[in-house]
Amino acid sequence: MGRVAAPHGVRGWVKVVPWSQDPASLTGHRAWWLKKPEADAWREIEVMHARMHGNALVAELAGVGSREAASALRGSDVAVPRAMLEPPAANEYYWTDLEGMDVVNRSGARLGRVVGLTQSGAHPLLRVVGDEGGAERLIPFVAVYIDRVDGDARRIDVDWEADY
Repeated sequence: MGRVAAPHGVRGWVKVVPWSQDPASLTGHRAWWLKKPEADAWREIEVMHARMHGNALVAELAGVGSREAASALRGSDVAVPRAMLEPPAANEYYWTDLEGMDVVNRSGARLGRVVGLTQSGAHPLLRVVGDEGGAERLIPFVAVYIDRVDGDARRIDVDWEADY
């Protein structure tokens, strides 16, 4: 749901860049799970205080009492368990649910698999890579190009040609 970007201040607070559509949603959780890029496991940490600060969050985490301790968390992913999240509304999706889905166009050609999403200035983009590797396709995740998302079949039908 975000990433620790930097320490904030000298008392161990951290600055978190949120990835969710509602950046303040993390502030409602009393615990976060952190995972450093090189780590294999997530660790739960209590959130003492968290608030919006511009386009980012700043948070005081239990056991992180110095700028050096906060700096050691830089680059850590921030998450909460799925069970703690509100279910998405109709025609809304958590990005993680879209990852790994097959992408098929109206002609029935398989374009590849969703390897991630990225946010552009206007809307999210599906990052799609074919089985043979090759160039990554960026397909706007908007109704004009997305015909259907079938979570059970793990498939996204798109109005997008293979030569785009």
